[in-house]
Amino acid sequence: MDIQLLTLILFAGAILAGLLGSITGLGGGVIIIPLLTLGLGFDMRFAIGAALVTSIATSSGAATAYIREGITNVRIGMFLEIATTIGAVVGALAAMYLPINVIMLIYGVVLVFSAAMMVRKKNVDGDFMSPTDPLAKSMKLNGTFPVENGIKNYNVHNVVGGFSLMGIAGVLSGILGIGSGALKVLAMDTVMKIPFKVSTTTSNFMVGVTAAASAVIYLQRGYIDPVLAMPIVPGVLFGAFIGSKILMKINVKILRIVFAILISLLAIQMFIRGMS
Repeated sequence: MDIQLLTLILFAGAILAGLLGSITGLGGGVIIIPLLTLGLGFDMRFAIGAALVTSIATSSGAATAYIREGITNVRIGMFLEIATTIGAVVGALAAMYLPINVIMLIYGVVLVFSAAMMVRKKNVDGDFMSPTDPLAKSMKLNGTFPVENGIKNYNVHNVVGGFSLMGIAGVLSGILGIGSGALKVLAMDTVMKIPFKVSTTTSNFMVGVTAAASAVIYLQRGYIDPVLAMPIVPGVLFGAFIGSKILMKINVKILRIVFAILISLLAIQMFIRGMS
């Protein structure tokens, strides 16, 4: 394929990846990896390397806006990053020895899970002020987030359970290069009872650190190709910027449903490729 056409395709795909990644909190890899493997025929590990760069860029592009708006809980993000970073290094090392078809099958399962996560009932109007976890109180993890009528308080629950799930999310991120945003949001939204918008934006904040830990391993093994990464980074940053503006102003429920259907179809393709 002509290098200019490849660059244009990657740039356009990266804009879409950044847009959807910042809105859903899943990270841009859920678009980039299928684009490179199923669409353009690149090796899975090179696709994962490019996706890790994508996840770092998505997080960097969206996190600043969300922190400025006062939604992201930076304290929770920095605490949970301990688990995800350790898990990411373990996962990246494991990925070097796993067969490609096994990685594709795992990726397909994670995509199906991510799709289910996007259409499930969100923790939007729950009782956020129910008694907090004593550990959360001692670590000052409870916080506030902006709503239409001002500021709303929330308490954090089950810190140990959320931390444990974050370790698993980190391992999957290291193996698949997709940030494992769905599992991170599940840990914060369902297990720790954090409001969905806070969970999504805090996941975005964390994705970049998790991906960076994995990217070091892939870079050392030669699986991050500058030709693939260079057009992806600016595209993802542009898409993430647009996505952060959309999330603040409109209801993205329909977009989430459409995206869930799309990644379910991609999951089926991954299953077929992994079993062939």
